[in-house]
Amino acid sequence: MVHHCPVMQYTRETSLKEAAMSVLGVLAGILTTGCWLPQLVRSWRTRSVGDISWVYLLALASGVALWVVYGASQGDLPIVLTNAATGAALIALVVMKVRYRQPQLQEDPA
Repeated sequence: MVHHCPVMQYTRETSLKEAAMSVLGVLAGILTTGCWLPQLVRSWRTRSVGDISWVYLLALASGVALWVVYGASQGDLPIVLTNAATGAALIALVVMKVRYRQPQLQEDPA
């Protein structure tokens, strides 16, 4: 006779659900982090990042940094890693924005 143990089943189902949610989190992170790749490539190729505002970069970088802190406090590696990768992409955009900025044309006083 086989006995059914509800505690073991609950633990197995919980582990499966947690694994599925981790996969979902990693997939979401890959998609949201990967969306930066086309912008980085385009900015690098065109040497143009003038349309990306400093306020946008600062606000997004602040939010991403807070997600990293939150993920670390929760022990959630997918949140930490994907937001750290997004942070790296933002740093690359900031570097390009500084490096590729257009010199201001000064009017000739004459």
